[in-house]
Order: sequence, then C-alpha cells, then structure tokens
Amino acid sequence: MKKKIIFLILLILLSLQVYNALSGPRFPKPEFESGHSQPTTQSPSPRGIIFEYIDVLLLIISLSIASWLALKKRSRKGIFWLSIFSIIYFGFIREGCVCSVGSVQNIALALFNPNYKIPLTAIAFFIIPLIYTMFFGRTFCAGVCPLGALQDLFVLKPYNLKSWVQTLLGIIPFLYLGLAILYAATATDFIICRYDPFIGFFRFNASFMMFAIGGIFLLTSVFIARPYCRFFCPYGVLLNLVSRVSKRHMTITPSKCIQCKLCENSCPFGAINKPTQIKELDNQKTATKRLIKLSLIIPLLAFVGGWTGSQFHENMAKVNNKVRLASQLYFQNDTTLNINKNSIDSVEITTFETSGKPKEQLYAEAASIIDDFYYGGWIYGTFIGLVFGLSLAGLSVLKYRNDYTPNKATCFSCARCMDYCPVEPDE
Repeated sequence: MKKKIIFLILLILLSLQVYNALSGPRFPKPEFESGHSQPTTQSPSPRGIIFEYIDVLLLIISLSIASWLALKKRSRKGIFWLSIFSIIYFGFIREGCVCSVGSVQNIALALFNPNYKIPLTAIAFFIIPLIYTMFFGRTFCAGVCPLGALQDLFVLKPYNLKSWVQTLLGIIPFLYLGLAILYAATATDFIICRYDPFIGFFRFNASFMMFAIGGIFLLTSVFIARPYCRFFCPYGVLLNLVSRVSKRHMTITPSKCIQCKLCENSCPFGAINKPTQIKELDNQKTATKRLIKLSLIIPLLAFVGGWTGSQFHENMAKVNNKVRLASQLYFQNDTTLNINKNSIDSVEITTFETSGKPKEQLYAEAASIIDDFYYGGWIYGTFIGLVFGLSLAGLSVLKYRNDYTPNKATCFSCARCMDYCPVEPDE
C-alpha cells in the first residue's frame, strides 16, 4: 500500500514534468573554451562550503545506515524508506548534484588537466561509495543513489532476463564509461551529466527529449528492473569491480542454506547464483577448452578494438568545441570546396574573429586535441576489446556452488531476497 502511494505521488510529479518540458527552456550548449566548466544545465546554484560538508556527512550517514540495514538488520523495509529519503534529499533537494555517477568525469578531467581545480566534494562523492563497497558490497546502490532509488520504485512486474542477455547488455556501461572518461579527459564534454535521464526530473527543467528518455527508463523499470543501473550506469562499472572483493557482503540466508529454493526467482535483477548441478559439471572440460581458445582470441580482440578506436578518432574529436570551430573556419576559408557557407555556424566564427586570436593558434590547438583523441581512441578501443573478450570468457567459466548466493558484482544489496528465506538467524 505504501509503495502504491509513493508510485501515485511520482506519477503526479511526472505529470508536472510534462508541463515544464513543454514550456521550459531547452538545454543550452556547454562551455569548454577555457579549461573546463560543468555543463550549465547540469549545475545547480552554488552553495556555501558548510552545506557541501553537510552533503558529504549525509552521504556517509546514509551509506552507514544502508550497510547496517542490509548486513545486520536485514531489513528490506528499512532500505525502502532510506531510498525515499535519498530521492527527496539527494534527488529533489540537492537536484542530483554532487553526484557520484557524474564525479567520474571530474576525476578524469583533474587527472589529465592540471589547471582544473576539482571540488573536494566531487572527490568525496567519488571515493566514499567505493570504500563502502569494498567492505560491504553495493549498499550505495541499495538505497543511497537517487537515480537507482527512483527506478526501484517502479519495479512492479519484473521480468528475468537470460544470463547471456544480461552479460551482453552489461558491456554497454563499459562503453559509456570509456567515452565519458575520454571526453572529460580532453575537456570536451561531460556526457554523463548532459545525458542523465533523471536529472531533469529532480530539477523540474527537463527538455522534452530528455524527459521522454527518462520516462522510457522509468516505464521500462516496471518490467526490466533498474535498466539504467544495470545496463548504462558508468559508475556502476566501478562498483561492480570493487564489490567483487568486498570483505563482507549481504547474504540471502542468515545461517546455513537449506535448499528450499524459495529465493530462486526473488531477485528482479538476476543477481542470485544458483547451485551448480552435477550434470552441468560434466561439461566443465568442454568449457575449459573453450576458455583456452578465448584466451588466445582476447589479445586479438584488444588489438582490433584499439585499431578500430583509433580510426574513429577524428569523428569523436569533432564533438570538441575547438576542433569543430577550427573545422568551420577552414571550410569557410577554403575556396576550393563547394559547400554552402550559410550552413556554417556564423555566430561562433564571428565571436572568434572579434577575439583577435590568430587562426593558426586555433588550428594548432585543434590538431593537438585530435592527436589526443587518436591515442585516446587506441586506449578506449583496446579497453572495449578486452571487456568484450573477458565477458565471453566469463560465460565459459563454470564455478561449483552448493548454495544460493548473491552475485557480488551485480547484487544491489536491496534485501528483497531475504524476505523469501525461512531460515531464522542463529542466536
């Protein structure tokens, strides 16, 4: 009943979004001409430093409560109400910023641009959830992240996807993370913030396109639980990797598993590892041979991926403002090209010409950025090739299990499965 009330309230908020989306202004272009500034549409009004420290303190408190609820209290109801708090405070009150998901870009830009002064809150929101994940699993995803919490409210009739489908779709966040780092490191764009499907909801200023995309994600969540968290979130990639080595992690049963199978289909995210059947182990030799073959193919996939990424470096570089402006100036001044001069953005060109900056300097800066994208394309492509190869290899690995256990990498520690377990905790 409580969940239905919350669901009704959110529907009313979404209706208000339609009005704002149709009547409000569109997202303006981001500014990256000197150093870096976060896209205007994704930056809330500045706050005093004391309030930023309060945000960090509330993040730590929320993560501590989420970890206690998942590991010690084993309370799904508690995590649900923590999610409501996160939506209200980190979502609507703080307008989705500072965001751990978007902080990936701040870290990337700071590492490659010494002139960029990264906010301490961005560092804190990036590191603190990873530390908690290292010890307690993905409790940040359980009820602290407002993006995940919002989607979680729409999980009504989830459909379990096949494991191989989840594996293939799980490659998308790696693609997204790599692009986000590449564009942030070259001071080109903060694509995570620009294309965040839920930030407009929290700020009541979504463009119609972004409102539609966010609405599609939320409606999809009814049948495919948390689609953005599972198949798009770039920060989720880091949480996925760190959670694999978590010291303590929530368990389905508080004591010894009795193989009752009641939890078998309880997870809407497909994050429960089932016991390995004996007949499945009979195919382990075949799987091992397949794994050896893949281990020989993985280096090839990495090289092909790197080469492919380098071939598209110029296309990726065109997103950069300086590269795009240099290209426009070149086409405008080249009389040998038969192009429509009116199609060139005259406003940007006029602004540049009135600045008195030499064209040669702009061309040199653009050429340097294109070179950065060439090397970045190699790294990005190699990374994706490795991810694709390792994902295929992971499908060939057969691990022996005699209990139902949560998959540490993909488990959101939401505690849903615990309610299905009849085993009482040991005194």
